[in-house]
Amino acid sequence: MIFIIKVTTNKEERAVDMIADRVEKKTINVFSVSRPHGLRGYVLLEAEDRESAEESVFNLPYVKGIIGKTIGYEEIKNMIEPSATSVSIKDGDIVEIIAEPFKKEKAKVLRIDKQKEEVVVSLLGAVVPLPVTIKLDNVKVIRREEGEDEDDE
Repeated sequence: MIFIIKVTTNKEERAVDMIADRVEKKTINVFSVSRPHGLRGYVLLEAEDRESAEESVFNLPYVKGIIGKTIGYEEIKNMIEPSATSVSIKDGDIVEIIAEPFKKEKAKVLRIDKQKEEVVVSLLGAVVPLPVTIKLDNVKVIRREEGEDEDDE
């Protein structure tokens, strides 16, 4: 059974560590505890039954409680399984940054790290070109260098 645990936002990692420590010390029937990328304020806990899940999170700091119903693996599969194969950004692409602190800035892709899901870009508007590392989901491709751009027609 997979349970959704409500935790304090930005304290997900600490909550996962504390739950894992308690599960180890008390040998509770919990199989996994994870914090899927992009899911803020929640962690996922796979346990044998509701009692095991409740015992593993009871009275821990940052843990606010267990969300009512359990969920199936199919519902969370896209959050857990890596999606690096679907990266369509290439070296030399012009991208727009869609997250702070460089929101709406345009940049040229220098390098892509699919394992870390990061991209190294050089800001086009910068006086001095500095490489900046950004998460892949914080950029969107706006132009291809190879001439695939609609404006070149």
